[in-house]
Amino acid sequence: MIGCIIGDCIGSRWEGQHRHPNTKNFILFNKRCSYTDDTVLSCAVAETLMESGCYASNIKAYYRKYPNRGYGSAFKEWAIGHEMTGYDSFGNGSAMRVSPVAFYCSSVEEVLAEAKKSAEVTHDHEEGIKGAQAIALATYLAWNGGTKDEIKVAVEGFGYDTDIILTSEHLGFDCTCQGTVPQAVNAFLYGNDFESTIRDAVMMGGDSDTIAAMAGSIAHAYYKDIPDELINECFIRMPDELIETVCKFMIKYVDKDFLAK
Repeated sequence: MIGCIIGDCIGSRWEGQHRHPNTKNFILFNKRCSYTDDTVLSCAVAETLMESGCYASNIKAYYRKYPNRGYGSAFKEWAIGHEMTGYDSFGNGSAMRVSPVAFYCSSVEEVLAEAKKSAEVTHDHEEGIKGAQAIALATYLAWNGGTKDEIKVAVEGFGYDTDIILTSEHLGFDCTCQGTVPQAVNAFLYGNDFESTIRDAVMMGGDSDTIAAMAGSIAHAYYKDIPDELINECFIRMPDELIETVCKFMIKYVDKDFLAK
């Protein structure tokens, strides 16, 4: 989960069509970096899992607490309304928030079922559900010792082509699961460690915060250790309540010594 949040924060200042650094050695954090809807809604999913709550209710509640964080227009309309079911979206909002599912669940079958459940309250289009399942499964396999080849095969099982390196030069500003899930997985597959994965994801341009969040989710699960300074840089930009949710989930399901960081 923390890998998703770090990717979100680092990628936030680069979001936009054709916006990306001129070099992979860009400064990771500056004053323009902040948490976005990726972080907020990942926390909503985490709380739902920890408390056996309702995805729709918690997602709406988190939106009300943390508005103006880069949510899509269709999501905002849903979030302020009374509907508790999805609006046929195949945007990447379902995949950007799904990482807690991978650490909470204990089998592939459970991951796929829970990822679908977390997605369909908003993104009930087949592609929206598939995107969430692909990121959740890749993260779960990475956390449980899967190789990059195994993760690649698993993701391609959803119909994604991970051999094509897609950037904003090809896609423009694409916020769909179809366009961005392969980007995120590609960044993970070709990264050498957690940090290089995030850098590769940001260099693809476009929806940088979400691409880096999804790639960061898988990379955290695969490489396990994340430099303390990256975590601290995110936390100084986040409100205490979100930090509390992250720490509670991390300690319970990911790393019992997380607070020691």
